[in-house]
Amino acid sequence: MIILKHVNRIYGKGEGAVEALKDVNLVIEDGKFTCVLGKSGSGKSTLMNIIGAIDTPTSGQVFSHGMELNALSENQLADYRNKTTGFVFQSFYLEPSYTVLENVAMPLTIAGMKRAEREAKAKEILKRLGLEEKINKRANELSGGQKQRVSIARALVHDPEIILADEPTGNLDSQNGAEVMALLKEIVKMGKSVVLVTHNMEDAKNAENIIHIKDGVVSADYMEKYDVEKMGI
Repeated sequence: MIILKHVNRIYGKGEGAVEALKDVNLVIEDGKFTCVLGKSGSGKSTLMNIIGAIDTPTSGQVFSHGMELNALSENQLADYRNKTTGFVFQSFYLEPSYTVLENVAMPLTIAGMKRAEREAKAKEILKRLGLEEKINKRANELSGGQKQRVSIARALVHDPEIILADEPTGNLDSQNGAEVMALLKEIVKMGKSVVLVTHNMEDAKNAENIIHIKDGVVSADYMEKYDVEKMGI
């Protein structure tokens, strides 16, 4: 469970300061499909970055599994991200000259895992996602839908607890977009938490919980279940 208490994020200073998030109080439930829904410029990507420990709040607190993330050092945050979160982006961010196997294994390569072990893990997740026939294809030979499925496999390869997906269907046609959404729902069935960031209401309808954000202000359709102030953290 991820809990945000009175989180503010301000970029810049003085008259040029921008309040990207304003007094956000929020719970991200374990094992659920949660959507952050908002227009461009609403603050939704900033919120995702805070949830994923890519960014830190200007003020307020962020807790994950009992740890206060904004009290951790940079090395501790990096370790948290490497073990806990997987990221999926609109633009895929695959290395075009690498094979599918090499792209999916990349997080394990960075972590220093031995080649045989990391390739075995990458092959296992690719098979699970129905991509075993693409293992030796280079990323630049894939369709957009295939690239996004490979990027999801890469996000899953180190077995994170949370998948953060930022506009994952933004560069896809409707059919491939629907396939990616179905895949994210399957990931929830694996026992993982999925946080989808989108402006697309059709994509948002796939989620169990919806967080609405506008001008940095957050509301959620399920928060009556929680009193953030009284949560014992």
